Amino acid sequence: MPDLLAATHRRRPDDEALTMAWGAFCAMIIGAGGRHAAALDRLEAAARGPLRHASGLVSAGADQVEAAVRLGEPERAAEPLRRLEAWAHAGGQRWAQAVSARCLVTDDEAHYLRALDAHDGAGRPFEQARTQLLYGEWLRRAKRRSDARVPLRSALAVFERLHATPWAERARTELHATGETLTRAEPTAATPVERLTSQELQVVRLAADGDTSREIAAQLFLSPRTVEHHLYRAFRKLGIRSRRELSHIDLS
Repeated sequence: MPDLLAATHRRRPDDEALTMAWGAFCAMIIGAGGRHAAALDRLEAAARGPLRHASGLVSAGADQVEAAVRLGEPERAAEPLRRLEAWAHAGGQRWAQAVSARCLVTDDEAHYLRALDAHDGAGRPFEQARTQLLYGEWLRRAKRRSDARVPLRSALAVFERLHATPWAERARTELHATGETLTRAEPTAATPVERLTSQELQVVRLAADGDTSREIAAQLFLSPRTVEHHLYRAFRKLGIRSRRELSHIDLS
């Protein structure tokens, strides 16, 4: 994948396969460990490059918006949202309009429901599942845990069917946070890092970047106490005792 992305700087601006690959790669970064800063930096750089008008990158504006909001920097979401809305309106594709609607959600539940309605019959089940995931996360944060399970289960089922493993892990983590028990076989881990759960990996990656427990909690919508719990469990699995030792471990 990195070789494919590097090629975007050498190919013609309308090479849609490459621009879609770039967007998919950044979506993967967000899903696999919630590395919003890395995804946002890459997408912003691409938006200034020769492929900035290609639809694959314009549609990836949804990932820019989500990453910027998660980082607490909504001002960085304004331009990609403007481009995404204009593109979705001009193209008339329902799935694009639904994704655009997803980017407009606030703490008003009606906005989430409006975005979900826009997905009905629009195709692109992966994008619909991402909207369901965001809605479920919002419900869980609003302490409506029973309500949150419905969209989260739907999202998980789609992610599993599409083999979107990082996104399925994120949905499972959210379902677990609602109190739902999920059973599955534990894979054999070849390295200590592979023994970490998706949430533990998210936490230790952010901790390795120097984020405090409070900063990590804000990004992942957890409590600082829960973050410390994940760090404690992760440190035991990794065989370390402090954050300082994380710099010696390959968490990629």
